[in-house]
Amino acid sequence: MKKITTFTLLMVSFFAVAQQETIDQKVNALLKKMTIEEKIGQLNQYTGDNSATGPITINPNKQAEIKAGLVGSMLNIIGTKYTRQYQELAMQSRLKIPLLFGQDVIHGYKTTFPIPLAEAASWDLAAIELAARVAATEASASGIHWTFAPMVDIGRDPRWGRVMEGAGEDTYLGSKIAYARVKGFQGNKLGDLNSVMACVKHFAAYGAGVGGRDYNSVDMSERMLLETYLPPFKAALDAGAATFMNSFNDLNGIPASGNAHLQRDILKGKWNFQGFVVSDWGSIGEMVAHGYSKDLKAAALSAITAGSDMDMESNAYRYNLAELVKEGKVSIDLIDDAVKRILRKKFELGLFDDPYRYSDEKRAEKALSNPENRKAALEVAQKSIVLLKNDNQTLPISKSVKTIAFIGPMVKEYKANMGFWAVELPDVAYDKWVVSQWDGLQNKVGKNTKLLYAKGCEVTGDNKDGFAEAVATAKQADVVILSIGERHDMSGEAKSRSNLGLPGVQEDLVKAIQATGKPVVVLVNAGRPLIFNWTADNVPAIVYTWWLGTEAGNAIANVLFGDYNPSGKLPMTFPREVGQVPIYYNHFSTGRPAKDEDSKNYVSAYIDLKNSPKFPFGYGLSYTQFGYTDLKLSSTKIKSNETIKVSFQLSNIGKVAGEEVVQLYLKDKFGSVVRPVLELRDFQKVKLNAGESKTIEFTIDKEKLSFYNDKLEWTAEPGDFELMIGTSSADIKLRSNFELQ
Repeated sequence: MKKITTFTLLMVSFFAVAQQETIDQKVNALLKKMTIEEKIGQLNQYTGDNSATGPITINPNKQAEIKAGLVGSMLNIIGTKYTRQYQELAMQSRLKIPLLFGQDVIHGYKTTFPIPLAEAASWDLAAIELAARVAATEASASGIHWTFAPMVDIGRDPRWGRVMEGAGEDTYLGSKIAYARVKGFQGNKLGDLNSVMACVKHFAAYGAGVGGRDYNSVDMSERMLLETYLPPFKAALDAGAATFMNSFNDLNGIPASGNAHLQRDILKGKWNFQGFVVSDWGSIGEMVAHGYSKDLKAAALSAITAGSDMDMESNAYRYNLAELVKEGKVSIDLIDDAVKRILRKKFELGLFDDPYRYSDEKRAEKALSNPENRKAALEVAQKSIVLLKNDNQTLPISKSVKTIAFIGPMVKEYKANMGFWAVELPDVAYDKWVVSQWDGLQNKVGKNTKLLYAKGCEVTGDNKDGFAEAVATAKQADVVILSIGERHDMSGEAKSRSNLGLPGVQEDLVKAIQATGKPVVVLVNAGRPLIFNWTADNVPAIVYTWWLGTEAGNAIANVLFGDYNPSGKLPMTFPREVGQVPIYYNHFSTGRPAKDEDSKNYVSAYIDLKNSPKFPFGYGLSYTQFGYTDLKLSSTKIKSNETIKVSFQLSNIGKVAGEEVVQLYLKDKFGSVVRPVLELRDFQKVKLNAGESKTIEFTIDKEKLSFYNDKLEWTAEPGDFELMIGTSSADIKLRSNFELQ
């Protein structure tokens, strides 16, 4: 049996290599037939003429250029009808090279899932992969070959609006999620009809923009880049990511689109990436505004030399590369390498065999009406909700409650629940497709429960005219649910905020409703960590709902009434004030660390604010409680080629079933460079029935102890380590020590 298995594996490997050689041979044969203009055309990407998730660029020559073979890819072409129409234009070109169709399928296509930051709060890798899988199935059935996701930028500054698009502040968690999302998008293999190419973005360090301002400069050490910001990209590559996208920012003075260190040295060199790199929207041309390139021609020279293969919407390559080759400033080998990388993906997708294979209307209709997709959206949405506070067991709400007042500007919103970066399909009626929070509550309560509604106020502005009605409505109820937050379009690209408080007069509305003396539950709808100190200190129950997508209302109702026990944990630290930002749990210690919250004198602390966050990384409550006991280590001394087995007992000591995200942190006590106060190095999400216990096991090996030393070598240094297991980064339940010899 073993011989048969080995033979089978050898044959599979042989055919995989043979197939790749066949594709490479086809690519090389096609390349020989191409003119320089046709080659450059493959490096040129245009948008469509209708808005989907981005701006519109009007180009009256677009269709003629496609027919002439001067365009390699399009984005924002929605639906099988239109992708087929554009592909038909490409089939009129001399060599009939098919177009690639890309789209910002960030957290769902027709079926919208929670925003990525919310999905990260689930800490559920299978659920996150499922969300990407459903998105890929729907998008690929609609003619899309390629999604511009996942975004794997580490985000430590909630002022940056694009934190909603990533997995939060932690490198380890972000790397695991990056891997899961790529696997979800790409499925078993490229070329399957339910697969889309992933595009890992933004390469690199985009999340560290100065001041949390989008498109801004980034200045950081090479160690910080290698250790904190690059690992999620490497994890995505290890998952087989087909493409990368470079970022808008400059890194240490070099714009990412023209950064050879990132693209040639690291990505295509050290990491041996075989896919292709696309610029972000117009980012090659933006090197002129950066003051790095004199004009578009100079920008094209920098970008192609640095390793940017495809130019999205700046026309720098389209109008300058041929001349640069003619002048001897750009080697034709650079052009050929970029073209081959793109053509290889088109062959892998099967587009040369059938350019219309992804544009099947019957398949699209079936995929977009699959009821299982909504079930998946509900599952992921429930898992993404974080219970921040639940004093006096205010939640879950009893199903026998007589009257509920549902108040706030978000209660009857439909489209807003989709969040930023949702694909807008022209034939979808969102008031019938998306479950509003009001609808979700109506679906949940019985005939004996009366629902009352008042808007109270708008999200923004200072108008309090609706307060009186809201207060009067609240006084009639047994319990009040307040749905507040930021608008869905207040977080996302170009949505940086200097003030992270609740917009407008919403917190004043909370105060007015709280003053009625009724039990109050606050739902916070947002795409980033917000600051709501009065609400956090005074309201008994707070649920962070983010933006949950198509099934938002049902997911929220299930949590409010206890049909789903919340299990989400924060993937980002929530600050007390903007003055603490950037704030993250795995910071370095200092020579004068504060001993406690009251320590202010000549230590690293604020004189007017606690050092600790309002809600720490990894934090989230449940309707049950979990006990951590009986920690055991297989050894307290190991060598670099050995491992430690860690085990402990996790018990559900509450009255209902629930899931706990068990988090393992390590601290390297001394090193050749200063190490963080603690670092997440593993986690498990465990479901237990009431009264049930389970032995949880982790393994610690050299990789979990490694870091970049003072010589930028990835290594584990001998020394003492502290092991911590807890329910958040600030709530450690079990501790022990061990030594690496």
